[in-house]
Amino acid sequence: MIDIKLLRENPELVKENIRKKFQNQKLVLVDEVIELDKKSRELTLMCDELRMKRNSISKEIGNLMSQGKKDEAESKKSEVNEINEKLSANEGEEERLKEEIKTRMMKIPNIMDKSVPIGKDDSENVENEKFGEPVVPDYEIPYHADIIESLNGLDKESAGRTSGTGFYFLMGDIARLHEAMIAYARDFMINKGFTYCIPPFMIRSDVVNGVMSFEELEAMMYKIEGEDLYLIGTSEHSMIGKFKGQIVKEDELPIRITGYSPCFRKEVGSHGLEERGLYRVHQFEKQEMIVLCKPEEQMDWYNKMWQYTVEFFRSLDVPVRTLECCSGDLADLKVKSCDVEAWSPRQKKYFEVGSCSTLGDAQARRLGIRAKGEKGNYLVATLNNTVVASPRGLIAVLENNYQEDGSIKIPEVLWPYMGGNKEIRKK
Repeated sequence: MIDIKLLRENPELVKENIRKKFQNQKLVLVDEVIELDKKSRELTLMCDELRMKRNSISKEIGNLMSQGKKDEAESKKSEVNEINEKLSANEGEEERLKEEIKTRMMKIPNIMDKSVPIGKDDSENVENEKFGEPVVPDYEIPYHADIIESLNGLDKESAGRTSGTGFYFLMGDIARLHEAMIAYARDFMINKGFTYCIPPFMIRSDVVNGVMSFEELEAMMYKIEGEDLYLIGTSEHSMIGKFKGQIVKEDELPIRITGYSPCFRKEVGSHGLEERGLYRVHQFEKQEMIVLCKPEEQMDWYNKMWQYTVEFFRSLDVPVRTLECCSGDLADLKVKSCDVEAWSPRQKKYFEVGSCSTLGDAQARRLGIRAKGEKGNYLVATLNNTVVASPRGLIAVLENNYQEDGSIKIPEVLWPYMGGNKEIRKK
């Protein structure tokens, strides 16, 4: 959510930002907010004047009563009652207008960074840089679900009976490899100076509305029936929400946290769910990182954070690239975002395994997260990034370490988490 002062003072900047995101249907929101804001401020002024008048008359009543002029005092009391009735009606209208303004402001996209490429959708995202040499072996690499099933590691049929489409059982050494990657990601980020966190896996609606856009909410979140609780789609939601309504000390910044959680997503939209495979599922596990920092430091942290993910995957012998998200693919709360994509030797192309974003002060404004500095309080910047989300990360490791005999070479950094085992073979 942007600062309403920016919208008042430079509405054309806000409108141009909307046009660059190809959301022209939202242009009307800017004019509506300006008109509602004008009415709201006029009403606030009127209420202030009524309160001043009431205070003045109340003093008169006190003086009249002290002088024994009760009849005159009673007459003045009727004036106070009339003011109170007007004030009550105006305050109700004032609250209504504020809510109308907030509803519209929540739908207006955040101002993007100037470096964001302009494009209509993810097909116009821009490749930044490649890390590691993409290799296609001279033998066939099976579909990832077939690899896992051949190693007795996947049972989607049973998951269909227990839970339906979009769920799975991971078994044996594959399940162990999955958890080894998550544990390694935890230690990897702790060694980068991040504090490890296991957050709540359910959050209230006021936190949901603070951390994500309405479009994301509809496509992602599961609501707990009969309660004001949602299942989280990523631990970022809880970890940012941890600071809701808080004023942190400036010398505590930057705050760096890495969180583990299961993630639950509807996966509503054009992509759909994977019937056989594990690319798009309702439930997965993830190691995430967040940073709260001074606004002027956000781009430095943005660049550090996506580099951590690149370093993580390269340590697993997985070639990756970074892809700059264009304006039309950028979620409304984000200032700038890039995807980290892993090489698929089977498909001979890259696929998304993580995403890094800075949201400026948008989440902090919605949730009331401030820092206390020498010159007063200010909104912090918030950033988030995927360390690894499995099974996506698992698929990348399996394909890039698949051997001609059907075995999986375990990356060296994972040996300690796999009991010293260096490969997975059919049993």
